[in-house]
Amino acid sequence: MDIGAIIGSFFGIAMILIGYILEGGSLVALVAPSPIFIVIGGTIGCTLLAFPISELAKLPVAMKTIFTQKNYNEVDIINQLAELSEKARKDGLLSLEQDAQTNSNDLIRKGLALVVDGIETEVIKDILEREVELHESIYESNAKIFEAMGGFSPTMGVLGTVMGMIIILGSMEDPGELGHKIATAFIATMLGVGLANLLYLPMGGRIKAKAEREKMVSDLIIEGLLSIQAGENPRIIKEKLNLALLEKMSKKGSSKGDAKAEAEG
Repeated sequence: MDIGAIIGSFFGIAMILIGYILEGGSLVALVAPSPIFIVIGGTIGCTLLAFPISELAKLPVAMKTIFTQKNYNEVDIINQLAELSEKARKDGLLSLEQDAQTNSNDLIRKGLALVVDGIETEVIKDILEREVELHESIYESNAKIFEAMGGFSPTMGVLGTVMGMIIILGSMEDPGELGHKIATAFIATMLGVGLANLLYLPMGGRIKAKAEREKMVSDLIIEGLLSIQAGENPRIIKEKLNLALLEKMSKKGSSKGDAKAEAEG
């Protein structure tokens, strides 16, 4: 399980609720049926309209992506590829046939099978890159659903508040209850904004972050497999992949820094 995702999901909501209670708010007011129907029901309806059922059917897989963690380590993968290269140089590419069946990493397993079968370099590269692009597109489509929900939810909240205000202003027989009714009407806005920023948008962002890391690892694997097929020295492969990893990590850090600077500017 991805402990960070689980803790993040509950911690943010818990802190908001604790702050709300400390300000004198009532938890009972937050579970009023009308805001829940308007915000959650409206968001679901908009999402069903915006995306085909075939895309929404992938949501269980998307939830699994968010709350589970793939156990891979970039350095371990680089060392593993270097060991496979050394084995291939000593005993030939056919010696990797067993590894092509038993390796725990799907992409390495598939790539090794192609290498052992003597497939041309460009063909192997094309097949593996298409495989990576397929997984990336799945991640992207799942993230878009959560991002769309993060856009619909606050709008539904505002809609619920406006509907409540229309009803309140249409029947003002008891001015003493006016403040309470207005406060109740704003629960819909609070619920819509809260769900968007505490759940939907962070979930979409987490899928993208995991997709980015998996793409980085996959690129290293493809480069390593092609180097193995070319018969490169294991030390050279290890050094080259380590440099590629550092380069990708530095680019990732600089792009985040540029985005932050642009946002602050």
